Amino acid sequence: MAYWRRSSRQMQAATGQVAVAPTSPVTEKPKSRSRMMRQYDLVERVRSYNPDTNEDLLNRAYVYAMKAHGTQTRASGDPYFSHPLEVAAILTNLKLDDATIVAALLHDTIEDTEATRAEIDNIFGHEIGALVEGLTKLKRLELVSREAKQAENLRKLLLAIADDVRVLLIKLADRLHNMRTLEFVPHASRRRIAEETLDIYAPLAGRMGMQEMREELEDLSFHTLDPEAYAVVMQRLDALAERNRNLIGEIESQLSKNLQKNGITARVYGRRKQPFSIWTKMERKSVGFEQLSDIFGFRVVMQDVEDCYAALGVVHTTWPVVPGRFKDYISTPKQNDYRSLHTTVIGPGNQRVELQIRTEEMNQIAEFGIAAHAFYKEGMGSPTERLKHESNAFAWLRHTVGILSESANPEEFLEHTKLELFHDQVFCFTPKGKLIALPRQANVIDFAYAVHTDVGNSAVGCKINGKFAPLSSELQNGDEVEVLTSVAQSAPPSAWESLAVTGKARAAIRRATRTAVRDQYAGLGRRIIDRLFARAKIEYADDKLKGALPRLARASIEDVMASVGRGELKASDVARAMYPDYKEERMVRYGAKKSLAVKLKLKSPPHPARSASVIPVRGINSDLPVKFAPNGGAVPGDRIVGIVTPGEGITIYPIQSPALKDFEEEPERWLDVRWDIDETMPQRFPARILVHNVNEPGSLAQVATVIAEHDGNIDNISMSRRSPDFTELTIDLEVYDLKHLSAIIAQLRAKAVVAKVERVNG
Repeated sequence: MAYWRRSSRQMQAATGQVAVAPTSPVTEKPKSRSRMMRQYDLVERVRSYNPDTNEDLLNRAYVYAMKAHGTQTRASGDPYFSHPLEVAAILTNLKLDDATIVAALLHDTIEDTEATRAEIDNIFGHEIGALVEGLTKLKRLELVSREAKQAENLRKLLLAIADDVRVLLIKLADRLHNMRTLEFVPHASRRRIAEETLDIYAPLAGRMGMQEMREELEDLSFHTLDPEAYAVVMQRLDALAERNRNLIGEIESQLSKNLQKNGITARVYGRRKQPFSIWTKMERKSVGFEQLSDIFGFRVVMQDVEDCYAALGVVHTTWPVVPGRFKDYISTPKQNDYRSLHTTVIGPGNQRVELQIRTEEMNQIAEFGIAAHAFYKEGMGSPTERLKHESNAFAWLRHTVGILSESANPEEFLEHTKLELFHDQVFCFTPKGKLIALPRQANVIDFAYAVHTDVGNSAVGCKINGKFAPLSSELQNGDEVEVLTSVAQSAPPSAWESLAVTGKARAAIRRATRTAVRDQYAGLGRRIIDRLFARAKIEYADDKLKGALPRLARASIEDVMASVGRGELKASDVARAMYPDYKEERMVRYGAKKSLAVKLKLKSPPHPARSASVIPVRGINSDLPVKFAPNGGAVPGDRIVGIVTPGEGITIYPIQSPALKDFEEEPERWLDVRWDIDETMPQRFPARILVHNVNEPGSLAQVATVIAEHDGNIDNISMSRRSPDFTELTIDLEVYDLKHLSAIIAQLRAKAVVAKVERVNG
């Protein structure tokens, strides 16, 4: 992952003063425990927050799990029972209900002992049995890869979460204890487990608002995946805290005194960011440690919401505010239920001080997320039912799980789940309810390619939440997107590459564009070769060309055709490779004559006998790489000739174009072409006219009106003053054919303000 690519700048020593708080305990990986928690210890821990706890239930679960695991040991050498006991201890810190604590004690019994679901249901009840079953990994399931097995386990976990959120809390506590004892696991497995934790479990804890658990999981993973970087960050943090220890007391004292002066009671304490959070910010912003100004922050915990805003007023009137750093998450909570006021001020010593102002309840939810919803209290319904009404985070999770669980492919499910867990994603849906996860600022083009490459290539429009919208529209969370496609579009416009955000979309657009251009050149090359062989009255066959590929230094027939179409390979060279005695008659025809008249003679109207050797031209939307003369174009009705430009395709010129003189010495570039117009689908073609009009008010408007009234389209116009009385207009038009162009010219000549009109032949 990107987190482990260090730059020398990031590894520099931190210097300069930053406002700091007292150091919080650093997460250290504990060594093997010498003493396990006893039954009475566990009961006392639960009773400390739930006086009505069922002591008999806890005692029975303790004894059952200890006997079930028997003499099993962990990699550390500790009795295996120490693991479920530690998981239960973690959950008591979250003040969870009896059923959750008991399920934690039993969570490995079905998987690793002779215990069965029926036995647990019989002894402890269906509720606890369901919790344990939700945590049981898949056994004896034949899957093709480790990723597939991981995906299936995660799928089962998430489906269980949708029924009872306590499954998630037990699983997170299970993973946390495994991470705390990761040092006893073999190195190869250690890295895999740490990466999985960072990819899935830490973001999942964050999504549920459990910030403390998320931070510990991240730091433990960071310590495993890059111990050197972890050590450097910790060293800098400790040095910074020691150097600025006095400053912290001053900030806390001033904050408390100013609030008390205004009759506000608050608890003020400092807290530093965790190593992983600091490291990722250094990477994301490409800055060194010494350039970070918000390593430490202060929390101001109040009694009620009104006091929060009152405290904010005191802070802002005491110290200057840093512009753009105020955020109100109380009025607009985050999706994971987080609520707080954020602001940054210039405090004592001209140091930036980051403040988070919140109530005690908000503080609990900020630290413990969904676990802060007092699951142990009676008479409040089941935890899951209560969370459906109390927690936005759980509502989001249930919706997400419902969509993700429909995925048929395990690896795809796992990848989508990983994407879904990160905050920097936007989540949209297809009309059938399929979830599509995209980066922030992604648009409909990215969405279309995320659905399927063919959908992206053929997309021509879209509807967002039932309303038509441009394909470049930026998507928001929860949008339902319908992509409209057309079989007529086989390749996307190349300009889409600059609009796409995701790498997948950009790569697909580049690939489709290259393929489309190659197909165009190959089609042109095949027509050129067919024409040459027809004129030379020799037989062409793909099989014969295949045998000549080594002489042409090409790997395939398509390569040959594309090279001919690009002008990189002559059709006559292909003929000679297939028929060594072939003589190029065309060169003889052109060799002695240099005048344009000879070229024009070649481009006389196609004779029926020659029609097979003439290449049809349909315009700029043709399946051939065709463009028109840059200074005047060409329209149906003109006699035309094609000039092959290496790497660009065919340029179509009217036969009267003076630019054709530039190609007299290159007869091999000339092509016989003819118009091939579909009368059922009228198409406009480019032309240029030169208008000399009287220089008086309204004259340009009259010219434009004539063109518009006769269904012409002005593509570009330029003006130049040739004399005080006359203006010269150069107008690029789009017309249907020569008859249409002639009618517009005739109507312009009839205008009194027009002195002269003539067509420009590029």
